[in-house]
Amino acid sequence: MISFRLDGRSVVPPYLQIVQQVRQALRMGVLEVGDKLPTVREVVAATAINTNTVLKAYRDLERDGLVETYRAASDGGPPRKYYRPSSAGRTALALGVSEWRAARDAVDAVLGSVRIEVAT
Repeated sequence: MISFRLDGRSVVPPYLQIVQQVRQALRMGVLEVGDKLPTVREVVAATAINTNTVLKAYRDLERDGLVETYRAASDGGPPRKYYRPSSAGRTALALGVSEWRAARDAVDAVLGSVRIEVAT
């Protein structure tokens, strides 16, 4: 399971740091489709940020199609809301990474064909 590390001195808002970390974890394969993200309560307890901040991050990820919400019944209590990476979001990120790699390879090919001559 992913754990979030937030930098309180960063100019990036905490909710956006969470969004960026989930995106990166999906790109790197740390999170796979079906993995469960930490509950909002778990993130609040670990990072000491406001519940609404975590909810905003998870809603942004859900809106972007990167995670989906599902409800699961806990030990006889009411169903709880969980978030997990979606297959559509994973596919979109994988496509973005492959496009980036293709662009990088094209730049490397151009740079590889350029010779720099140094006058002596």
